[in-house]
Amino acid sequence: MPSINKKRSWFGVVMLSLVLLVMSACGSKETDKPADTAPAVESKTQAEPDKEPAKTTEATTDKEPVKTEEPAKAEAVLPKEVRIGFQVIPNAELLAKTLGLVEKKFPDVKVNWVQFDSGRDVNTALASGGIDLGLAGSVPVAIGVANKLEYQVYFLHDIIGDNEALAVRNSAGVTDVSGLKGKKVAAPFGSTTHFSLLSALKDSGLEASEVTVLDLQPPDILAAWQRGDIDAAFVWQPTLAKLLEDDGTVITTAKQLAEKGIITADVGIVSTKFADQYPQFLKQYVAVLDEAIAFYRSQPEQAAKSIGDFINQSAEDSLSQMNELVWLSSEEQRDAQYLGEAAGSGFAKVLKETGDFLVTQEAIASSPDLAAYEAGIRVDGLQP
Repeated sequence: MPSINKKRSWFGVVMLSLVLLVMSACGSKETDKPADTAPAVESKTQAEPDKEPAKTTEATTDKEPVKTEEPAKAEAVLPKEVRIGFQVIPNAELLAKTLGLVEKKFPDVKVNWVQFDSGRDVNTALASGGIDLGLAGSVPVAIGVANKLEYQVYFLHDIIGDNEALAVRNSAGVTDVSGLKGKKVAAPFGSTTHFSLLSALKDSGLEASEVTVLDLQPPDILAAWQRGDIDAAFVWQPTLAKLLEDDGTVITTAKQLAEKGIITADVGIVSTKFADQYPQFLKQYVAVLDEAIAFYRSQPEQAAKSIGDFINQSAEDSLSQMNELVWLSSEEQRDAQYLGEAAGSGFAKVLKETGDFLVTQEAIASSPDLAAYEAGIRVDGLQP
């Protein structure tokens, strides 16, 4: 028995040792697990920073579209208010006004129409910042460019034809331009008709000093004509029609002078600062003018009625006057003989020739080189 107890005691010791050994091994494995898993956790932690830059990139990417869209938004920005200087000439701009096309195109822009009697006054208004866009004849525009006014030509509202003419009283006994010697002739100074008058006198062999040339605006021309104070006047419609109704006869027209190379036009000009700030507005405004031209070409009677109602004359008379002008779409004006690409523009050459002529007549001190007139033409609004 004692031996058996000794064996059991020995066996118990052995078993106890085995149990302790197993427990020790298990404890060792439990302790190893954190060591094994720690690198995995550290690996995730190391992976996390790799993801963070990706998140940063995503955040940056989220911001990027805002940055990249800013220029597009800048182009699409429209002014809260626009001031358009217009003249009562039966062309696309007046038609756009009478049809309400501008207000329809720009419902969120306050459109102020400011009426002027001549391009000289439009020059003054643009120079003083009183308007943003205006209509002036090619002569005041040539003067404006020569005087470095901060504006550019963006559109040709019309090429002048029979719409401007030299009218004389039948009672004056004058049958041609040379017969104006010693007579009183009126024209708005610095206008296309003033230029045409001086050109017509020169072409006929007369010096301007041989005629009494009076500086009168169209309403004043009509009043002076009715009083009998003047013998003749070079003026545009609708004043021209009223002179012809009251003992007047045409002896030459802008169209006849154009056939001799003396070209005149009614020109759309825009403040350079305004055009730079709101290029999209200018482009859309040109689209409105194109819309008016398309309406005139497709529905001339309705177009004439709209203008006739505004200037208080019949649709028939309005249509006749509208047809005396050459209406050009933006696509047509992209041709080199008109505005083209500014450089090499046919119209820039017209402005240059006009400026040079005005120097000979002592109307301006000097005329810049052709490049200055080309720089005075802006064609981005004409692009499709």
